[in-house]
Amino acid sequence: MTRTSGFNDQGEYIPCNLLAGEFPRVERLVTIASGQNLTKGAVLGKITASGKFTLSLSASADGSEIPDAVLAEDIDASAADAQAVVYFSGEFNTKALKLGAGHTIESISTPLRSKNINLRQNLSA
Repeated sequence: MTRTSGFNDQGEYIPCNLLAGEFPRVERLVTIASGQNLTKGAVLGKITASGKFTLSLSASADGSEIPDAVLAEDIDASAADAQAVVYFSGEFNTKALKLGAGHTIESISTPLRSKNINLRQNLSA
């Protein structure tokens, strides 16, 4: 790579392909339950007893098995509960979502659609 005098390499731009349309997005700050290190695009469920959010797993039986939100940022809650921004509505690229064990795009589409979270496969991940 040829460098021009007076210019510095500022890094590489990698676009976020999570957002897939202009449907209005609603963002809120929520508590992510400890013991998780999650990446942007994770599909979350809400634990009924505590009100905290966790990666939605289809075999869970604490309320979090029902997809409820999409994580808007990477979050490390491995050591303790952490605050993170999540989307409660919007239009998202299916290829950029991170699903918990047992879930498929088909299994999460209807519960999320009822919450105004729409899914489209229109961009590469």
